[in-house]
Amino acid sequence: MDINKSLELQLHAKDRIPGLCQLLSKRPDQFSWGVWPGYFSKAKGAKVWDLDGNEYLDMSISGIGATVLGYADEDVDNPVKWAIDNGVASSLNCPEEVELADLLCELHPWAQMCRFTRTGGESMMVAIRIARAYTGKDKIAFCGYHGWHDWYLAANIGTENALGEHLLSGLSPCGVPSSLQGTAFPFRYNKISELEEIVSKHGKELGVIVMEPIRNRPPEDGFLNKVRALADECGAVLIIDEISAGFRLNPGGAHLLFDLTPDIAVFSKAIGNGYSISAVIGKSNVMQAAQKSFISSTNWTERVGFTAAIATIKKYIAVKAHEHLIALGEHVQDVWARIANKNNIDIEISGIAPLSHFSYKAFDPYVAKAYMIQEMLEYGVLSSTIFYPMYSHSNNDMKIYEEALNKVFAKIQKFNNELELKLKGKKSAAGFARIS
Repeated sequence: MDINKSLELQLHAKDRIPGLCQLLSKRPDQFSWGVWPGYFSKAKGAKVWDLDGNEYLDMSISGIGATVLGYADEDVDNPVKWAIDNGVASSLNCPEEVELADLLCELHPWAQMCRFTRTGGESMMVAIRIARAYTGKDKIAFCGYHGWHDWYLAANIGTENALGEHLLSGLSPCGVPSSLQGTAFPFRYNKISELEEIVSKHGKELGVIVMEPIRNRPPEDGFLNKVRALADECGAVLIIDEISAGFRLNPGGAHLLFDLTPDIAVFSKAIGNGYSISAVIGKSNVMQAAQKSFISSTNWTERVGFTAAIATIKKYIAVKAHEHLIALGEHVQDVWARIANKNNIDIEISGIAPLSHFSYKAFDPYVAKAYMIQEMLEYGVLSSTIFYPMYSHSNNDMKIYEEALNKVFAKIQKFNNELELKLKGKKSAAGFARIS
């Protein structure tokens, strides 16, 4: 398969863009350097075309989970085109931001107010700022992955690997002020004793507890309610990060399924179907603390993101997209298990159905991943050890994927210890590393 245009642009990008691109999860070395096409010229439905004109069925990361309905969805794009034709910015505010705030609060009756940004990381920073302004306390306890900002990476200052189970192993906090050491403390999901220990040591100074509503498995033994109780006990604001889980299992936040009432919830990714929009929703008494601090940005008022989110959420609800996402995710997890068992390949499957992933246990996982990616591309399928379903994925897409994967897993088992010799590119990178 000819991907020369893409490979040439990747080499040029290394000289122009530190790290080659803006998002670690889209770096070609995270898949297989020299094999992964890297750039797209067109995307529609569940299909992607690269710079050389090759067409692929995308059974991988689906825009890092942002395009929940599918690429270039007309029910979202048409209202966006209308917004563009009528002006995306002016000296006045667009009414769509109020409409989106109403819609999100209707879906989450516990919330009364909203603020908006353009990215998930920004929204998490806004939520943290609001929570600290409300409580007047600096320290944070967190569970899960919450972005790249200083407050989060501060957990790794003076430690070997505090973020190892939440982000990437060995991630350096280089560039984060050393004065933030001792302000952020991780605890693991379903490990309430770890949060209890943090509250015991830092409760008087603990202003914020941040966590994802669900990770690889559901809450156990009243875990979420116990977190809520500990937040109340020490007077901390409870922030639920719905950037990944939101609008996957249900219309709105996954926390609604667990009868959890946070003080703030943060949304991004799925609510805009690929357009830049993020939301911080919360209780009015907590959210009003935003006015104590300075939280403001010109592009947060731009019209396209609000318009896209309104259209995305309305369609998501109308077609019950979550039911399709769950069914597809469950099907692919079953495919992985069956084909791996058939070929005697040891894998570990995890994640909620709409955010599925697996890892190789019997091989060098980065070699096996790269080989799988390489061979699936030959069948016209973009794939990885992650599958984020979109509403545009069809049952026929699942059939194409299963047939190709069955052949590729058979090759993985056949070549076994010789797998690395069969690579056309490099093995997948192990998380964060410098591209040189």
